[in-house]
Amino acid sequence: MTKEEEKKKAGRMLLQAFLAVLAAGLILVFALVLILRPGSAEDTVSPAAGSGEEEPETEEEIPEDEDPQERQAEEAAKGAEAELPKIKEVPGENSDVTLGIDVSRFQEDIDWKQVAESGVDFAMVRIGYRKSVSGTIVEDECARYNMQEAAANGIHLGAYFFSTAVNEEEALEEARWVCEFLKGYPVTYPVVYNCEGFQEDYSRQHDMTVEERSALAGVFLDEIEAAGYTGMFYASRGELADSLLWDTETLEQRYRIWVAQYLPDIWPEVTEPEYDGSYVMWQYTDQGTVPGIRTVVDLNVAYFGYDAAASALEEGAAERVEVNLEAGVTFEEVNEQVTSKDVTNLRSTMRQGDDSNVAAKLRNGETATRTGVGNNGWSRVEYEGQTLYAVSSYLTTDLGYQTPAEEPDDGFKTKFTPVTENVTAKDVTNLRDRPSVEEPSAVVVQLHNGEVIARTGVSEPGWSRVEYNGQTLYCISSYLEVVE
Repeated sequence: MTKEEEKKKAGRMLLQAFLAVLAAGLILVFALVLILRPGSAEDTVSPAAGSGEEEPETEEEIPEDEDPQERQAEEAAKGAEAELPKIKEVPGENSDVTLGIDVSRFQEDIDWKQVAESGVDFAMVRIGYRKSVSGTIVEDECARYNMQEAAANGIHLGAYFFSTAVNEEEALEEARWVCEFLKGYPVTYPVVYNCEGFQEDYSRQHDMTVEERSALAGVFLDEIEAAGYTGMFYASRGELADSLLWDTETLEQRYRIWVAQYLPDIWPEVTEPEYDGSYVMWQYTDQGTVPGIRTVVDLNVAYFGYDAAASALEEGAAERVEVNLEAGVTFEEVNEQVTSKDVTNLRSTMRQGDDSNVAAKLRNGETATRTGVGNNGWSRVEYEGQTLYAVSSYLTTDLGYQTPAEEPDDGFKTKFTPVTENVTAKDVTNLRDRPSVEEPSAVVVQLHNGEVIARTGVSEPGWSRVEYNGQTLYCISSYLEVVE
């Protein structure tokens, strides 16, 4: 490079440096003008502070590249890590709609063969409960028989426990008791945590908070699922809605929900409850009737089913039991001689409908020893060395009682033996225009517990003839009780 070329190159570099300095100075001057312009926050007063005029609101400017949830994510990242529990996937579970019942000792001795033939798919069996006051765990007196016979007749099993736990230790104790009880039975449907009555003054759970009770439900159900069963939580719609009495959101995230709501119309006229939360089973009435069960029973629809029944966790662990004929019935113990008002069937079980269980007949003037009067309308009697049962209204302690002359035919096939006594409903009972539940029989009115009406006749098939507001109506006898 010549000296002349070196001079030209140096001149160009000097010029570039000068232009760079000039540009930087212009940028600095422009920035100062912006900062010190009239109306800046440093030297002006807001109209809202001085003039009484409101300054128009402007939306906060968000850079185009900012994720709207970024700030939330950053805050969440500062906390402890947590993983949302997964609701267990059950092999063989499908989307079939299945129909079932839930039962306890209050359904007394059940004819499970008839129940199965009626089309019931599953049975949720109460296996036990913790007492509301003492806190003692008690096995339901019908649980083993119900589990045994329901499974034997092809009905899929689920189970529930009635909890009154007040601490984590008790919730774990309940769950482990349940798992030990169930290990010998083929439990296909969920195992349920049921907690009711906690608002009652006498309940040991009365002063517990929503969060405390909900946490104990979680302790119970986590232990159930750890043992290999599917956990489920049961409550009414009113308790679950808006998390009124349970931490509903958490429970719905973790477990299957069984919701109870009784609407004027029932399944299948109505296919779902009026509940906006998550649920997989609906208890739609507590006034159901099912062949083989002589009391009313809860009816349920499950929005799932199973390809096949599960196997017991331990085959052979459940001992075979015999039916408890007096399950669910409270007897007043007596020791008295009775005779029949006409001719009364003495049965081996407290069940009417056919004559398969008729062991003897007691005629007017003959005597038997009555040893108990049940709260279900039956009497326990000793007759020719056998313990048998008879409808209480067919018997009398008046050993001189004379059977009245036969009444004229009322046009029905059902024949009634005259009686004169006052009765009321055990709960809520339909009074019909004829002694049948089949068409064209129609419900005229409902009789509620505490309403007293006159019973004028009883029939061997189990119907009562009553007088209600000047009408002769008919009712299933086992739904009534005598008012002394």
